Amino acid sequence: MNRPHFAEIARELTESIASGRYPVGSYLPTELELRDHYQTSRHTVRAALHELQQLGLVSRRKNAGTRVESAQPRNDFRPSLASLDDLVQFGSQHLRLVQSTAEVVATGKLAKALRCTDGTRWLRISSLRVDGDRESPPVGWTDVYIDSAYTDVAETARSQPGTLISSLIEASHGRRIAEIQQGVQAIIVSDEMARRLRVETGTAALEIVRRYLDAAGDTFEVTISVHPAERFSMSMRLLRSDS
Repeated sequence: MNRPHFAEIARELTESIASGRYPVGSYLPTELELRDHYQTSRHTVRAALHELQQLGLVSRRKNAGTRVESAQPRNDFRPSLASLDDLVQFGSQHLRLVQSTAEVVATGKLAKALRCTDGTRWLRISSLRVDGDRESPPVGWTDVYIDSAYTDVAETARSQPGTLISSLIEASHGRRIAEIQQGVQAIIVSDEMARRLRVETGTAALEIVRRYLDAAGDTFEVTISVHPAERFSMSMRLLRSDS
């Protein structure tokens, strides 16, 4: 029998809290009880509980246990995965300045990037990302592709520049993130992108493609972000798995 990953344990506990099995004010089973229940290590259990703590679902005090504080996460997706944490939180820490919205049909290179069939219709929300000051050089440009039926999200994205679009989708349409798939590659910015980001043509940049999947494994959002090399960096911390 394979040991469960801490994210699987965290997801199951989150669902138990949301369903009322562990109501607000109650305490979760102890680390040892969870260890025995999931037949895993105490380290894995602690990682799962830390995940819940990061989501604002529980509080933990030494010798007092793990207390349920909320039935809903304070942010719909804020994992403590170490290698992704800074990148995921980036979206909610920088101001989004929507530049345009348009319905597009993905074909060729775009369809390949979005991993969809040619002819798929998307609603694209294009934005500059700035670090608080609207006049400062942008830290990136992001094209967000979502279901073409979510026109209300595009309007809300303008009025709530500090809220992740995935959060807006969850609030208005109930689709929650279960998984993010991410790819990062180095690129040279085009003339058009150089003008948008206020850098010289030929500047090195990072292109980050993220696919947001719901619990059924269906993609409901794809983002393609470009960050000039001198304005953005990404660090990783890799941990040895229990196996």
